This record gives sequence, C-alpha cells and structure tokens, in this order.
Amino acid sequence: MSSATARKPPPSRDRAAELEAEIRDFCAFGANTRFEERDGLPYYINEFWTAGQRQAHSIHEVSYRACFKPQLPRFFIDRLSAPGEAVYDPFMGRGTTPIEAALAGRTPIGNDVNPLSPLLTRPRLDPPSLAAVAARLEEVPWGRGEIEREDLLVFYHPETLRHLCALRRFLLERAPLDGEPDAPDDWIRMVALNRLTGHSPGFFSVYTLPPNQAVSVEAQRKINEKRAQTPPPRDVARLILKKSRALLADGAPARAKAGLCVGDAAATPSIDTGSIKLVVTSPPFLDVVQYESDNWLRSWFAGIDPAEVTISAHRSEADWSAMVSAVFKELARVLAPGGHVAFEVGEVKGGKLLLEPLVWRAAEGLPFERLFVLVNEQRFTKTSHCWGVANNGKGTNSNRIVLLRRR
Repeated sequence: MSSATARKPPPSRDRAAELEAEIRDFCAFGANTRFEERDGLPYYINEFWTAGQRQAHSIHEVSYRACFKPQLPRFFIDRLSAPGEAVYDPFMGRGTTPIEAALAGRTPIGNDVNPLSPLLTRPRLDPPSLAAVAARLEEVPWGRGEIEREDLLVFYHPETLRHLCALRRFLLERAPLDGEPDAPDDWIRMVALNRLTGHSPGFFSVYTLPPNQAVSVEAQRKINEKRAQTPPPRDVARLILKKSRALLADGAPARAKAGLCVGDAAATPSIDTGSIKLVVTSPPFLDVVQYESDNWLRSWFAGIDPAEVTISAHRSEADWSAMVSAVFKELARVLAPGGHVAFEVGEVKGGKLLLEPLVWRAAEGLPFERLFVLVNEQRFTKTSHCWGVANNGKGTNSNRIVLLRRR
C-alpha cells in the first residue's frame, strides 16, 4: 500500500502488517483511498464502485425492497473467490449475490427466511428461452379466469384481473412451491410477481407505489381518488414477454449447480461444513418488519400464506446484535478456512446509528479475524457524510461493509 493510500497510519505496526496483507488483492483501492480509525475500528474509504464502473447485467432488474446493487457483491467476488468456488448469501432477498456469483462463474448458494426469495432467484439462474416462455403463455387458459377477489379491482381492470387469476391458477397447478417446476413456469411466475403493481404501463396495475411491495387496498383506493384514475386494461401475456426480453437482453448466466434454501440464516443444515469460500450479504436492519402487509399481494399470487411466515423483528441494538452473532456462528461452520465474509450494513435512524461497531463486537470470540470496514462513498458526498452527517439527499449515500476472514 503506497503512502498516498493512507492519510494517517494504523495505530500499530502489527495491525498495519495485517491490513497490508489483506488489502493487497484489492487492486482497485488506488491512490485516493483514505484510512481512518474511529472508535477503534479501521476504515478504508473510497468510491470503489458506482461511477465509471460497468453497468449491471440486465437480469438483475427485479424490484425488491432494500436490495444492494450488483456491483457490491461483484467487487468482493472478483477479489476473494475463484471460478467454481461457492459464494453464499444467507439473506439473499431477490438473489443479487447468487446471480452475480453465477455470472462470474462461481457456484451460487443462497438462503432467506422469505419464501418469495427463491421464487425470485431460482428462475434467473437457469432462464428458459424467450420462445419457451411465449409457447407456455399460449397454453394458459386466459378465457377461463374468474375474479377471485373483488377488492383487487382497485388495482386491476376486471379483464386484467380475470387473466391474472387464470394465470395464478395455472401456475399453482403446474409449479407447486414445494416442487421443482420446469423453467418456463418458474420464469413466468417470477416475472408476474414483479409486474403485479407499479407506477408505469409496464405493470399490470393502475398507477401505484412502490413497485417492490403492494400498498393496502384502502391506500390504493385513496390513490385512485386523488389521481381520479381507474385501472386500465393490461395485456398480461404481452407484458410478461416484454419484461422477459428486458431481463434477458444481456444473455443469461452459465448453468451452474446452485443451492437455494428457505429458513433461518443461523441454522442452515443443508449447507456442508467448510464448503463456502465467500459470503457477501446484507442482513435486515434495525427495524420493525411487517411481512404480511409488505408482501400480501405477491404472497396471494404465489399461493403463500403470509401469516405463516415468521420473520423476526429486531427492535433493539441488543436483539439485532444477538441475531448477527448467531448468524456468524453458523457462517463460521460453513466457511472454509481462509474464506471471507463481506457483511454490508446500512445507516439507520438517519445515520445517527452506525451498525458496524455492533457487527464488530458480535464477531468477538468467534473464529474470525476482523479486518476492516470498507466504505464505498459516492462522489457527491463529503468525508464527514460517511459518519452520518446529513447531506442534500435522503437515504443511505454510502455502503459500509465489515470484512472478516475465517481462521
């Protein structure tokens, strides 16, 4: 590491040597990387990805609440794993890390407590051809659909809703949640789940927000009244094909053996001990999770009872830290010696609470070397902003990743 890389040296020579060895492979750090120490934690700060970096692959364009950009896992996948090695995300969400791992020629492994997660991820790891999707859509008995829920007419034109109900019934019969559906059925369900509601004519619904979760029926009724709008007819099959073309515009990942499971990230018995080379993940942050209200419409279409999905809400720092520690214990089991964990955390409470010190402490006493915190800071921010100082924009303006290595 050149002298231009750090503005002030680490506190000890031993620690400097450890960090020097660990960041040697991070060739993108460059001369503008700053080293800072805060509350005993070592930070490396730069714009490691975003501006000037390649555009993300088109197959990632699936909406999901609180997901990170594909450039984040790719940064670590390129530096801390080799082709064929297993890359894992215990909180995979829409599947960004497993899909980026597959695109990079790694073995994708993923887990999430949300049963919608594998429905959004699995189809994009082995997509069907557009011709196969079109052929399967022609098999749907569109004319036999019956409106199953009158309340959904606040979102959909009656003919659109009948077609959605026909497609839903067709997929529930052909693609059970506990089975392995064929690729066209799996793909069509994934695309339909992501076209249910949104803010443009590319979605099945009238104008609504946001596209990654459905507002309540009552809230949509108020939106319709305020905008003086009624749901227009939408061509469900045409929109599914249109979105499919967009997702496959850059091609598809090479077929790879993937492992996806649903369950608690702290207990993943289906993943072999010592089988993972790299973990790139972002856990649920300190917040109250309202799974049923956030996912009610997608769950309805997929045939999931949201009341039966148990997702813990971590309302205190102690609860959240205990969750992270339990997950780290499981990661210590599945990681191979020398494997890494890139644990992305967000800024909560308007940046007033930084989670990386909690992660640092949660890993204490476990078989990990706590290396440093990498902060990907966008160009429009100032140095002070990475410590939670407000700026001109809202939301998180930096990625904060705690990097650990399995002993």
